[in-house]
Amino acid sequence: MVQCEMCGAETANPKTIKVEGAELDVCSDCTEFGTEVKTESSSSTSTKYSTSSSGGSSGSSGSGGSSSGGSKRRRRDMFDEMQELASDYDERIRNAREQAGYSQEDLADELNEKASLVRKLERGDILPSDDVRQKLEKKLGVSLLEAADGDEEWESGSAEGGLTLGDMVKRKD
Repeated sequence: MVQCEMCGAETANPKTIKVEGAELDVCSDCTEFGTEVKTESSSSTSTKYSTSSSGGSSGSSGSGGSSSGGSKRRRRDMFDEMQELASDYDERIRNAREQAGYSQEDLADELNEKASLVRKLERGDILPSDDVRQKLEKKLGVSLLEAADGDEEWESGSAEGGLTLGDMVKRKD
């Protein structure tokens, strides 16, 4: 049994469809959301998404068999080095402004921005653009970025096979 890449349902006979340029193996219920892709029916053809067992037992969904080789390590990618806006950016801005002795209006004048922007940032109502973030960091001597934790969101999920598109996407009916 294979898991549908859209809704997560178990299906014995997945169909390959194309949805906005991406090819997905889906159950018969989800084929209506894309265009079916015709594939060669050669038994020797194998892709990196193949579900055939090539030299080992296929393992049922309840067994402890892992298709990733059992290793918890993942390859490093460009996102490992990226930083993201700190979750407490609003407090950092307010504390740094108060320590520097600026009012919200004074800081806005120094940054050549509107005072309403500074107020909204300190309340956490809006996120700063990269340009405004850089001006704030330079003027206040504070960092508004922190290391990104890219793994935590994707390690959770179902015990059988992790997250699917169906876990992440909300359907409009």
